[in-house]
Amino acid sequence: MPKVLISDKLDPLAIEIFKKAGVEVDFKPGLKPEEQLAIIDQYDGLAIRSETKVNAAMIAAAKNLKVIGRAGIGVDNVDIPVATNAGIVVMNTPFGNSITTAEHAIAMMFSLARQIPQANASTHAGKWEKSKFMGTELYNKTLGVIGCGNIGSIVADRALGLKMKVIAFDPFLTVERAQDIGVEKVELEDIYKYSDFITIHVPKNDKTSHMINKDTIAQMKDGVYIINCARGGLIVEEDLKEALDSGKVAGAGLDVFEVEPAKENILFNHPKLICTPHLGASTTEAQVNVALQVAEQMADYLMNGAVTNALNMPSISAEDAPRLKPYLGLGAQLGEFAGQITEHAIESIDIEYEGTVTDINTDPITSVIIAHLLGAQTESINMVNALKVAEARGIKIKQSYDKNSRNWRSMINLIVRTSKRTRNITGTLFTGKEPRIVNIEGVPVEAALTTHMLFIRNKDQPGLIGGLGTILANGGQNIADFRLGRVKAGETAVCLVSLDAPLSDELFEQVAALPQIESVKRLKF
Repeated sequence: MPKVLISDKLDPLAIEIFKKAGVEVDFKPGLKPEEQLAIIDQYDGLAIRSETKVNAAMIAAAKNLKVIGRAGIGVDNVDIPVATNAGIVVMNTPFGNSITTAEHAIAMMFSLARQIPQANASTHAGKWEKSKFMGTELYNKTLGVIGCGNIGSIVADRALGLKMKVIAFDPFLTVERAQDIGVEKVELEDIYKYSDFITIHVPKNDKTSHMINKDTIAQMKDGVYIINCARGGLIVEEDLKEALDSGKVAGAGLDVFEVEPAKENILFNHPKLICTPHLGASTTEAQVNVALQVAEQMADYLMNGAVTNALNMPSISAEDAPRLKPYLGLGAQLGEFAGQITEHAIESIDIEYEGTVTDINTDPITSVIIAHLLGAQTESINMVNALKVAEARGIKIKQSYDKNSRNWRSMINLIVRTSKRTRNITGTLFTGKEPRIVNIEGVPVEAALTTHMLFIRNKDQPGLIGGLGTILANGGQNIADFRLGRVKAGETAVCLVSLDAPLSDELFEQVAALPQIESVKRLKF
């Protein structure tokens, strides 16, 4: 009989679900890390929230662990690469607390508009400062939503019910999807320029970290209100304090902070700040939902081998796994590549399968491609929910098949159409198992993807290789591999450069300034 440890506080109904499925359960929240380490080898499954830290040491001690289930979205407390290497499935429950988090953002907006926490404290103190707390109506104000995915779209819906005007920025939001949910799709600069209230609903990554800073605040309307119930680190807290002090920002509502738990913070006790201790998902309904979902998913995996909402493993049967595995690796690389070079709303994704790959079930490959493509800028996407997320965003998915491959034994061609342009990336397998990129936007170029890379579109003119090599050499950067391709002499060429280490901002700017370069991007795989 499989055995599961619940190491954080979960609703008791989760225990009943495990037991009904035939899974033995130990409910032991509050254990110290060393106590968890001492017993983790007894368990096949580990159900957690955010308190338990599943690090490399715990995974090394978990000799029998098969699945980790996170009751909630974020998995910052799980070392997913180490878990993957150990053969442990990591699951989450990406949609169980969306409504709760969206409602918290709306509550923050109301509280800011009417200064409810400050007025409450004043009244309790017997001051009756009625004239001090002059509020503002939400009616007819403009709400700017940064990140209009699952949670952001719910916030937008609630705001529209309050008769607010809602504008939204999201790299993957199509015009059609925006129209369906009743918002106006705009660029990020327009969010800053026109919004009376700004609410943030994006993951923290290289593109969003510290996105609200001195420069972006300067673009905002005087007296703007800022709300963040998403992730800490999206706002430069020192810059926000300065803007609150000056009155540029009339008020801020923060549920998350750069460092958590936030026992001390430069913003604390500011009269224009409303803050809560990461309560976005903290409602009875949300906690019940995520507890039930994680128990059902884990029990189904342990008893039946079914995989749902896995972050590091595709939903594949044991019979299909050996043949699919190399193609899944290729699909992941195609999706990650396209995702990192795509900057605008995706309208459609075409996946063309040619050659021997058409003889196997390609649906898991398609899901992996879409998951990695959308996952480059959106959190909580895996191969299980990728198609649903794409559908919710109004992205059209098309698969086509041709048993005859043009140049290779098998080939996958990924075509991504956005509101601005069309990109296509083609890949194949060398020796039946090694992924290779063989064509980028119509330019033949053969390359293996590595951890740190540069993708360059350039004019086919003399001096690029020498100039690039000189900059990298002077900066102490070693080139591991260099692949260059073109269609015709003198026209546009592309190249992929593998580096031994990440490229610094200073060197990147020098590379981008080379006269032959039309565009350059840093990629990471």
